[in-house]
Amino acid sequence: MADFFQNGVITTLQKLGNRSLEEMEAELIGYGERHRMVLLLPALYSEFQTPAMHRIIDELKGVHYLHKIILGLDQATKEQFEEVKVLMSQLPCRVDVLWNDGPRIKELYAELTAEGFPGLNTPGKGRNVWTMLGYGMTDQEAYAFALHDCDIVNYTREVPARLFFPIVHPALDFEFNKGFYSRVTEKLHGRVTRLFYTPFIHSLLKVYGGNRYLDYMDSFRYALSGEFSFIRSLARGIAISPTWGLEVSTLSEVYKNTSNLRICQTEIIESYEHKHQELGDQASGGGVYKMSNDIAKTLFRVLAQQGVVFSEGSLKTLLATYYQESRFEISKYNALSKLNALQYNREGEINAVEAFEDAIKEAADEFYQDPMGVPSLSPWITVRSVLPEFSDKFAEYVKRDNE
Repeated sequence: MADFFQNGVITTLQKLGNRSLEEMEAELIGYGERHRMVLLLPALYSEFQTPAMHRIIDELKGVHYLHKIILGLDQATKEQFEEVKVLMSQLPCRVDVLWNDGPRIKELYAELTAEGFPGLNTPGKGRNVWTMLGYGMTDQEAYAFALHDCDIVNYTREVPARLFFPIVHPALDFEFNKGFYSRVTEKLHGRVTRLFYTPFIHSLLKVYGGNRYLDYMDSFRYALSGEFSFIRSLARGIAISPTWGLEVSTLSEVYKNTSNLRICQTEIIESYEHKHQELGDQASGGGVYKMSNDIAKTLFRVLAQQGVVFSEGSLKTLLATYYQESRFEISKYNALSKLNALQYNREGEINAVEAFEDAIKEAADEFYQDPMGVPSLSPWITVRSVLPEFSDKFAEYVKRDNE
């Protein structure tokens, strides 16, 4: 059983007691009559070749409170798109599959690019999420959106229930909900969160002083989770990053667009297991090295936009501080692993933080060269203001693809 401790500047909703999932879902069916819920699933076609995706489909067969499901499909041929439509048709609610590589959606991307909207020539999870969200808002009945990844090995239908519940309950006033969980098997996972994100945030606070934004970012128990939900009025004004900085940039956008009092985080599953990224390095530019590099640049950029000045001297101090903070985290997780008889590879943890140090250095250099970085995908409210008829065309194109 989790603790009930509240820390930071947002509300934490832990999993306590033995409330049944069926009872929660019964309430959600009632709330769904007024607050329509839409589940967004960003997926690669290759994920339909894994047991995880088929488990997700099997679990969603038991969910009856959803208004619809939108599945954003990347890297799929026409035949594969048709195959996915058949698989998703097993579910009890309406499912719209967005074929992001299809000619119709490519035409929409080209139209937006011609109007000056950035980032649409860069495939990836960020663009997929942005596309699903834009399509979701063509439905005037859609009130709340939740998103989760499609590689969750131990998925249960409790995940969407706990994502939606705080933002659709009529007696609560939350606009955004971030999912959190433990990442433990026979050893600790979540290297980027444990060994990069947390000590990096603490280092920024030490070097650049108290900062309300950093206090907010430090309040999330799993800031890099891919699971979150928000209501329509908030979603329409959110810019989405096309890079690995997606989760951090989304939290930053939420911070700018609503009050901390209307933000919560919810324990959605006790232990979460999905595919693991390789560490990567500066030479290869991939893996969690790339992820940490993009996250660092996102944080530099947001802080700079708030007036924080990054000098060469302060960045050297930041690296030294991160060195100390990351080693302290290693000692914590070493002790935690010993207490619980978990496997712990201290050398591997040190190798990871050394790679993260290189990622921070590279991110600082890239930030100096280009402080604005890769532009985010524009909020959908901006798209609609420039192209008022775009939503109708978008809805029509998806309808044709799904016939």
